[in-house]
Amino acid sequence: MRPQSAICAAVTTITTTITVAAGVFAPGHVGELTRIVPFELVDAVLEETGARERRLRLLPSRVGVYFLLAMCLFPRPGYLGIWAKMTAGLGGLGLAVPSAKALRELRRRVGIKPVKALFEVLAGPLGCPRAPGVMFGRYRTVAFDGCRSIRVPDTGRNQGWLGKLKASLGETGYPAIQLMTLCETGTRALIGAVFGSPADGEAAWARRLLHLLDETMLVLMDRGFDAGGFLGEVAATKAQFLVRLTATRRPPVLRHLPDGSVLSLIGGVKVRLIEASVTVTCHDGTQYGGTCRLATTLLDHRAYPAAALVTLYHERWEHEIAYLALRHTLLNGRVLRSEDPAGLEQEMWALLAVYQALRIAVTDAVQAVPGTDPDRASYQIAVQTAQNLVTTAAGITGPAGDLAGRIGRAVLASLHPPRRPRVCAPRQIPAQQVEQAAIRQAPRHQEDHRDHCRDPPRPARRDTPTEIRDKPRRTLTPLHCG
Repeated sequence: MRPQSAICAAVTTITTTITVAAGVFAPGHVGELTRIVPFELVDAVLEETGARERRLRLLPSRVGVYFLLAMCLFPRPGYLGIWAKMTAGLGGLGLAVPSAKALRELRRRVGIKPVKALFEVLAGPLGCPRAPGVMFGRYRTVAFDGCRSIRVPDTGRNQGWLGKLKASLGETGYPAIQLMTLCETGTRALIGAVFGSPADGEAAWARRLLHLLDETMLVLMDRGFDAGGFLGEVAATKAQFLVRLTATRRPPVLRHLPDGSVLSLIGGVKVRLIEASVTVTCHDGTQYGGTCRLATTLLDHRAYPAAALVTLYHERWEHEIAYLALRHTLLNGRVLRSEDPAGLEQEMWALLAVYQALRIAVTDAVQAVPGTDPDRASYQIAVQTAQNLVTTAAGITGPAGDLAGRIGRAVLASLHPPRRPRVCAPRQIPAQQVEQAAIRQAPRHQEDHRDHCRDPPRPARRDTPTEIRDKPRRTLTPLHCG
């Protein structure tokens, strides 16, 4: 045999050892995330909430909890497809293949309480005090914010619970859940969450999370939370806050401070007001900007300069990035599965638990390398690696000292570069686009609705009006550069 042919014909045998639970509990896992959500934890929440089965079944309740987590980790496949991924690496065990109806009944048997309790165990701040971006002075920075872009199936029962949001042409296509979370801005970990009907305002939902605040936290909030009564309740928790005020608020001026800030009173709470002027310079030198006012309970202008607080307020947007990871990276922008309120509540708690478990894996890996900013970790890489480890049933158990694991090592191998400021240069709009935009924005009469629904006959060619044809191309104003 020629040497080259011998090389091509050479093969290698790779033997992999997979450790899973015994018997009918074997399908109950989520790959390496099982280290963060171990069997003992799932059994404990089932026992605490009274959801453990009275007799051993082919589909135990523990397997049902892991099935719910896998259902949120794989938003695209159906029930049988998810089960196939959970058992893909367990060939030869002779496991039962349930029907879709059996898996639906398993969800109903597990219920809501165990999944909610599981999230509450996982939730909490994750950042070490010395990690970049976690602390401001001696305070841990957290933020309140709401989300109304998680859509649910358009069924009668879901509409009866959530209703529909208003849109420019009537109503939105799908009902949406109002989600309110308290987030650690340094790591984007969730400290607490509540959700329900969008009919209630964000401040009403945030009040249900105030018990999670303490004297070690500095809360960042936008203009929707500047009501005097709500700020008074936040201050009563001993936490500090930094909130943006609406333009119409006119609080009294008690005293002027040397750094340009003033002392005032809002909702019976003594605060310090800072007027910030934000200016953005484009690449061609064009500048645009505006002003905003911030209120904070950090009254010492020497220990907490106004410029430092203005810079800190930008960290509130880390909460928006957390929602981006939840809605688009993990959920992939898809509509939730459940067609009734009980199923939606169960699915939401499972989704939040999976998000937090992945965030724990990412944060543990980043903090294993001192000085690494958690902002540089890719949540997308963590999700993809966790999905691969479920199908291969790898890393279900492992050494106690391996905090990073395969998910963490994949994240550390693909860190984002340090964040840089981003600005955009002004651009020119051709006159033809200006004319087309004017046509699109023209009002349509109600009686012409049917005509607009059909394809109209092709209009005769006409010349461009003189006032548009002769109009020179113009540069966008500074307000269009954002």
